[in-house]
Amino acid sequence: MGQLSSDEVTQLLRGWHGGDRESLDALLPVVYKELRRIAHFQLRREREDHTLQSAELVNEAYLRLVRMNPPQWESRTHFFAIAAQLIRQILVDYARRHGAGKRGAGQGALPLEDASQLSRAKGIDVVVLDDALKGLAALDPRKAKVVELRFFGGLTFAETAEVLDVSAVTVSRDWSTARAWLHREMNRGS
Repeated sequence: MGQLSSDEVTQLLRGWHGGDRESLDALLPVVYKELRRIAHFQLRREREDHTLQSAELVNEAYLRLVRMNPPQWESRTHFFAIAAQLIRQILVDYARRHGAGKRGAGQGALPLEDASQLSRAKGIDVVVLDDALKGLAALDPRKAKVVELRFFGGLTFAETAEVLDVSAVTVSRDWSTARAWLHREMNRGS
């Protein structure tokens, strides 16, 4: 995150968790910059008629993060996991409020080609994806977390592996299996 090393960010996060205001002051610009990166990554793939702006997404995620008292994260990688989860919640809440929550509203079936490239797919109905992810989480929580971190957080295989404390090979295998499962579930109602 930002110009600070992973260890420096972890130390600032721990300082903030311990109530150190200086740690919070040093960390906030770094957190905000990272949220902007995640929001930009996520909004590139939204439907063309999507009206949520990057700044709105960043501000909402930022506000939710700083309201955590005490912060729930312990390291840079834990921050990534929580940020991805918050971005997912915000996008799903937004989609539900704006009528995109109707299964398939304005969306066709997810083509197989797009499903195999889920992290780059454009125009996926996040409500349908969220519903499918909940089903996957009931069967295999780690695979659902892999999708959340990669799709909503924009993490690489290595970063996802670090967050989940597994190997990058395991993440790659989980990602592949989860994509196929999600493809089937998301197209079931089509």
